[in-house]
Amino acid sequence: MSISVFDLFKIGIGPSSSHTVGPMRAAWEFTQVLCNQGMLEQVGRLEIHLFGSLSATGLGHGTDKAILMGLMGEQPQTIDPAIIGPAMEQMAETQTLPLNGHIAVSFDPGRDIYWHQENLPHHPNAMQILVWSDKEELYRNTYYSVGGGFVIDEAQSAQGDFDIDSTPLPYEFNTAAQLLALCQTQGMSISTLMMENEKAWREESEIRSQLLEIWQVMKTCVLNGLAKDGMLPGELRVRRRSAAWHLRLLNREASTSVIASTGSAMDWLNLFALAVNEENAAGGRMVTAPTNGAAGIIPAVLHYYMQFQPGASESDVVDFMLAAAAVGILCKKNASISGAEVGCQGEVGSACAMAAAGLAEVLGGTPAQVENAAEIGLEHNLGLTCDPIGGLVQVPCIERNAIASVKAVNAAHMALAGDGEHVVSLDKVIRTMRETGRDMHDKYKETSRGGLAVNIVEC
Repeated sequence: MSISVFDLFKIGIGPSSSHTVGPMRAAWEFTQVLCNQGMLEQVGRLEIHLFGSLSATGLGHGTDKAILMGLMGEQPQTIDPAIIGPAMEQMAETQTLPLNGHIAVSFDPGRDIYWHQENLPHHPNAMQILVWSDKEELYRNTYYSVGGGFVIDEAQSAQGDFDIDSTPLPYEFNTAAQLLALCQTQGMSISTLMMENEKAWREESEIRSQLLEIWQVMKTCVLNGLAKDGMLPGELRVRRRSAAWHLRLLNREASTSVIASTGSAMDWLNLFALAVNEENAAGGRMVTAPTNGAAGIIPAVLHYYMQFQPGASESDVVDFMLAAAAVGILCKKNASISGAEVGCQGEVGSACAMAAAGLAEVLGGTPAQVENAAEIGLEHNLGLTCDPIGGLVQVPCIERNAIASVKAVNAAHMALAGDGEHVVSLDKVIRTMRETGRDMHDKYKETSRGGLAVNIVEC
């Protein structure tokens, strides 16, 4: 299977890649089938069924709204988040859904959306859409949102076809050991090798342009987060902190405190990550990196590098993202980036490893040092559960991204202080993540039925 950097970094909206972006994309694809098969204008009724983790935390993640917007013809990479609220209000008032934007279909969310506790066979994130004419069922399909916005349908999952791109790459690798061997024999850095692979899909100029477009969305997300205050949506009433923190940092006077004197880097990394994940929690525009729940880590580390590293350039942005993507590809191929499948180690752990690798790359690390940075970042997130309170991507998710951003920088720092030689390989850590996720109780994998999510003192 072939995975592109643009499969891992996708422009979308919050709060979740697997529970918002994926379901919206699946619903949009469903409408395209109806259009292509000439069935759209025959639809008189539809139902939505949610299973497993999509059902357990779907309300908190806005899964229902995402599916409905996808059925209305919207896509996560182009939708304006500001239209979602008014669209939901109009649908509630008229009790109709404008299928693909113009076919009025009778629809009542309380009647036509079904929330099932059981899992379907292939993945915890499952959904099914069914449509009827006045007389008979027209079409149905089941979709699995397998993490990071990746979606497969029933036919693909039945064939075990979870990765449908088979584009031949000049330097195919399935393990970190293979990646390092290729870098050595070809005399390439990890980012250079990744660029050569990306050329199987696009011209280099297009690759650079699209990566810089993604970086611009990341930067805008940080800036939007720094500019907003107030409460995040949802029953937890979590207050935004990044705007006030930003002002304090800008106005901070010299301090003799050991924390203040040594914490400048941590302050800025924490701030940038909080800003992104507060925007994510509010349903703003952002980039999966490689998921929404972990979307603050790579932007925080890269934003910090670009703002404070002398001589930082747009070329560094490209190299950072390519090296980070190489690690993300390994995590996805050999374990998972889905919190519903392996817990938050697959989301925050993978993102931490990716950010560490990207930073080590642009700071001049050898391929072995870059691999070591990723290994350190992932190893120290093993066993991390996914237990969001109330099904909202807020607690512990927002702070968890900040902590992992600092950890990623430290991982790169430690790797660059060595020569790349280390005891535990990245491949072994990824394998351990997969096995740990398999052993982890289901209630700790994005269901809000275990861990921190059920240990909140009610006042």
